[in-house]
Amino acid sequence: MKKKKCVAMLLAGGQGTRLYALTAGIAKPAVSFGSKYRIIDFTLSNCTNSGIDTVGVLTQYEPLILNEYIGSGEPWDLDRANGGVHTLSPYQAKAGGEWYKGTANAIYQNIHFLNKYDSENVLILSGDHIYKMDYSRMLSEHVLSDADCTIAVIDVPVSEAPRFGIMSFDKDKRITDFEEKPKNPKSNHASMGVYIFKKDVLIEELIRDEKDKTSQNDFGKNIIPYMLKSGKKLYAYCFTGYWKDVGTVTSLWEANMDLLGDHPAINLNEPDMKIYSRNEPLPPSYIGETGNVINSVFTAGCEINGTIINSVVSEDVAIGKGSVIRNSVIMRGTVIGENVTVDYGMLDENVTVEDDVVIGDQNSSKERIALIGRDSVIRKGSVIASGDIVENK
Repeated sequence: MKKKKCVAMLLAGGQGTRLYALTAGIAKPAVSFGSKYRIIDFTLSNCTNSGIDTVGVLTQYEPLILNEYIGSGEPWDLDRANGGVHTLSPYQAKAGGEWYKGTANAIYQNIHFLNKYDSENVLILSGDHIYKMDYSRMLSEHVLSDADCTIAVIDVPVSEAPRFGIMSFDKDKRITDFEEKPKNPKSNHASMGVYIFKKDVLIEELIRDEKDKTSQNDFGKNIIPYMLKSGKKLYAYCFTGYWKDVGTVTSLWEANMDLLGDHPAINLNEPDMKIYSRNEPLPPSYIGETGNVINSVFTAGCEINGTIINSVVSEDVAIGKGSVIRNSVIMRGTVIGENVTVDYGMLDENVTVEDDVVIGDQNSSKERIALIGRDSVIRKGSVIASGDIVENK
């Protein structure tokens, strides 16, 4: 095998419990986003745009849809003879399989994959963030500083800092302090969950951590603090672009809304940093005589006979006459009947909403999104209150 400068390991096995009905039957990275994407498209596209052609995707919870979606990796130009994309499930040993116990254990179970490609460095990524990033710039800084580990950092509001791994660093960006989800954060420099390790150092740390029976086998809680305490060279890579952790319904809704307006917070169509996705060919969308679209995005295969305001509508969605969709996210394959109102709603894939249904409240907010799980059927005349969750059983 050809020696690789860097191999990526993408952690995509999370259950995503804070997304409730959206992840009842699929892994969080496979959740729909925007008009034609899934969350994992961003990390995979970042790899392609950064010249990283070997990616291991570590799956665990409800992997079927995610595995099918990734397939050979062709949409992201990751269908390579030497490298490409590989889905890696928990390792099946002779004595039986073992679930990934934590982020570090997931990589530990796949050390054989790292050794197979003889990489100098390992890029570790999360599959549940919305952002565009050129990892090659981070890799250049990592090599230049001769770091054992480089951590991507973004500044967050102080009020949000307790949700993240928070670090301090000196004028040379060498990390001097790191604490996972501190109650009283010392700074607002938050880890993005993007790490580059020297491969040999990473393997050494993973083996050591696996032997520690008190460890939670987690990068933020165990690996990074131990490396810092033992004098390893850890550096920060400061990122200033758009980045969103979409681990909650509110944050996922916010990220979708960030696509709207004349100057969206994140542009998905920049030629040199395009986001790629796997999409089936669909006919152009149709807006009927009674259809109206205001400050919204939609894509192919839609039939719009109602009104859409400040909303994100995925492909192959139908909206009937007299229906009004406001401040909402409608995912692929959903069919909405006539005289339906949806306010601050998030409707998952292949939902059927019959006529005269009311979902949410125009006076609601992003903290009280009405959530409808995939394949659900909302019967004629039903009322779904703000903040309610409907899950297809």
